[in-house]
Amino acid sequence: MSVPFVFEEYRGVKPLAACVVMAMALSAVAGCKKKEDTQPPVATATFSSSRAKAPLGSPLDLTYRFVVAANAPAFDKEYRVLVHFLDSDDQLMWTDDHFPPTSTKDWKPGQRIEYVRTMFVPQYPYMGQATIRIGLYDPETGARLPLGGENDGQRAYKAGSLELLPASDNVFVQFKDGWHNAEVAAENAQVEWQWTKKTATLALRNPRRDATFFLHFDGRPDLVPGQVVTVRIGDTVLDTYNLTTTEEIIRRIPVTAAQFGEAENVDVTIEVNQAFVPAQTPAAKSSDPRELGIRVFHAFIEPK
Repeated sequence: MSVPFVFEEYRGVKPLAACVVMAMALSAVAGCKKKEDTQPPVATATFSSSRAKAPLGSPLDLTYRFVVAANAPAFDKEYRVLVHFLDSDDQLMWTDDHFPPTSTKDWKPGQRIEYVRTMFVPQYPYMGQATIRIGLYDPETGARLPLGGENDGQRAYKAGSLELLPASDNVFVQFKDGWHNAEVAAENAQVEWQWTKKTATLALRNPRRDATFFLHFDGRPDLVPGQVVTVRIGDTVLDTYNLTTTEEIIRRIPVTAAQFGEAENVDVTIEVNQAFVPAQTPAAKSSDPRELGIRVFHAFIEPK
C-alpha cells in the first residue's frame, strides 16, 4: 500500500484536514504490515526435486522433509501438507496438497519425516523460476500450524525453488488409435485423462537412445477382476502389470535404443486383456456405452 504525500491541499481538503487524512492513511499502512508469528514452530519443512530444471509436462520426484521440533506438542489431528507452486510474482500456479504417508498423529518430537512423491509438471503457461511454499493445515477448519523458515504471513513457508522450461524440450507423444476423448476433473482443471479401449497406440519420434517410459494410469479391477496391462513395441513386450488396486499407478518402464528400433517414428501399444462397458456392468451403475480399458493421465518418454 502506498500513500500519496501531498503537502498542499489534498484533493480539495484544507492543509489542516489534510494532515488528519494523511495520519489516518499512515495508520492504515501500519495496519497492513504482516504481524510477526509469536507461536513457536512445531516443525521445519524443506523440499528438493530430482531435477533443478524441468520442462512442462515432465515427471519429477519431489522429496518432502519435516523435522519435528524437540519441544513440539503432540499432534492432536491428522494435518494435511500444503504445497503451493508460485510464479515470479508470487501468484499461485498449482498445488500438491496431500496427507503425508506417516500421519501427523504419529509424529514425535525431534523426529525426521521424509518421503518422495512423483508429480508431472502441469502444462501451465509460465516458464521461469517457481517458488515452492509448504505448510501444515487442518483440513476441517483450514487453520495452519506455525513452522520454521521464511513465512509469507499466512503460514506458508518457502521451502525451495524450481526452474520451469518449455515443453518443446520433451519427446513429443501422440495419442494415436484406440483412445476416447480427453476428460477433465470437475474439481480441478489441471487433472486430465483419456480412457483407452482394449488396445491403444501411442506414436512418438524415435529418441534413438535408452529411455524411461512413464505410464501414469488407473483401472477398475473391482469391476473386471484379473485385469492385466501389457506395453509393447511391435512384438517386444516392455512391461506387464497385474491390476490389483483402483488407485493411480506410475510405471517406470525402461526402453533400450535397440527396442525402439531404426524407424524414424515408433508406435507403443498399450493392451488390456479385459476391457469393460460400464452400461453392461451392473456394479458400475453407469449408462456409459464405451468400451474402456484403463484411464491414462500421463504418458511420457524421458531419454537418458
